[in-house]
Amino acid sequence: MQDSNPLPWGALDRFQAQFIVRKSAGTGFANYVAKTKLTTKGHFSSKTVVKVEWNGSGSLASKLNADAELNEMIAKQSVKDATIYVEPTDVAVRIRGKWDNHIAFGITKELFEIYDRIAGHIKSV
Repeated sequence: MQDSNPLPWGALDRFQAQFIVRKSAGTGFANYVAKTKLTTKGHFSSKTVVKVEWNGSGSLASKLNADAELNEMIAKQSVKDATIYVEPTDVAVRIRGKWDNHIAFGITKELFEIYDRIAGHIKSV
């Protein structure tokens, strides 16, 4: 008897673009942790981003919150693309979004400019 719902084995169809900024966080890991907090309107597929704030306890989050132009750029993106995480590692700081399947995976020019601007703020902290 064969299972009609077999468990997936092997690699899953999920991809994630990660932008790495070479910067040692040293002992101040908390300075480099930030995540977007989105204010949205609408429901389901018609949901749009109205306002973007950054959550984080360090100086990077306050710098990102102070950049009004960056937050306007992010607010023009979809809810999925506007969800951005900034996390330190031992020798670098990672900027990433959400996971995608092979059909939806991609980085637009606008999203690249957003990540590049965030990287500039990371370098200046």
